Formats: sequence, C-alpha cells, structure tokens
Amino acid sequence: MSGAAGGVRIDHAVSSGTFSLDGETHQVDNNLWVVGDDTECVVIDAPHSVEDILALVGERTVRAILLTHAHDDHSRVAPALRERVVAPIMLHPDDKPLWDLTHLTEDGEGHLWDVDLGDGFEILVGGTVLRALHTPGHAPGAVCFHAPALGCVFTGDTLFQGGPGATGRSYSDEDVIKASIREKLLALPDETVVHTGHGDDTTIGAERAGLAG
Repeated sequence: MSGAAGGVRIDHAVSSGTFSLDGETHQVDNNLWVVGDDTECVVIDAPHSVEDILALVGERTVRAILLTHAHDDHSRVAPALRERVVAPIMLHPDDKPLWDLTHLTEDGEGHLWDVDLGDGFEILVGGTVLRALHTPGHAPGAVCFHAPALGCVFTGDTLFQGGPGATGRSYSDEDVIKASIREKLLALPDETVVHTGHGDDTTIGAERAGLAG
C-alpha cells in the first residue's frame, strides 16, 4: 500500500503466470495495481489471476478495469474479472490486433472491451483523476495512466527501471516507444513515481538522463 491523497491509496501485489507471443511462451511476474479509496477503485491491468486482483479490491466497488495494453499477460483475465465485478474494460482501440490474439476464438467469436481509451481520457475514482496518455511503441495501443494528485504514473510495459519496454516482438517499434516516452512521460515532473508493469518502481527523474537523447 502506498501513496495517499484525500483518502485515495494505491494497493499493490504481484501475480505470476505466462506471456505468449510470436510462438514463444515465458514465465513472468506482473505487478497488480488498484487505485481508490475505501469504497471504490479502479484496477490497472488484469494479467493472470482474478482471485489475486480481488484480494486487493476487497469489498470495494470497481469502477473500471484499465488496460495499459492487450498483451496476454496484461489482459488475459479481464473478461472474467468484468463478470465478477461488473465494471467496464477500457483499452486503446489500436491494440485490437493484440487483444484478438488472446480473446478471439477460431470462429471469430470472443469477448470485446467496453470503452475505447484515447489520449487525455480521464477516469475519476475516489475524488482523484487518472489521465490516459497514449504511448505507443511496446504495443500500438499502449497507454500510461497519470495520477497527478498522487504524484505517480502507471506505465505498464512502456517504461521500466532502466529504460523503455521491449520492442523486439510483433506490433512493437523502438523508435516509436522512445518518441512516446520523450513526448508524454518526460513532460512529467522528475519526482513522479513510475509504477511499472513488471519489476521495481522508479522515477521520471531517475530515467530522464538515459531517455532524453
């Protein structure tokens, strides 16, 4: 648990499972992030286990399931979670090709998300705002969620401690992710805490030197 502003807090846990793309499968640990107060919250990403997420949510009302991108290790249990908490899944539409890899069946049927995220889209929870920043590169519809009142940004796989997310797989682009980071994330204050999709936190200031060029 960390970060409080007007009763809003950030709850964190780690969930383990697999990531599959381009014919390869790897074991991964994903960060789970839940932002809200004692009565309502939003869930950021839905990787491996509905139960792991619900343990963070507790008895609160979930207002939205916010996806940083649609790789299976970030979106796999989103439809199942939606059924349990009755909340909309929000995703940038440019990530439909990746979403379809996980959520469409061979006959073309499957789940869809509910709300299209766009750059600047705002979500209000517990009296604080999360603002979506479209940061393509790791995935075409990758989004970060900036919470100015909490002094943090949730970056999914766009920015980690030590630099940008991976771009060696389908639907990714190294030049695009670096441009996204320079334009959207380096515009944030240096003290902004970066809550990542995998691994440890960092700050914008700590990453700036390696990203400004």
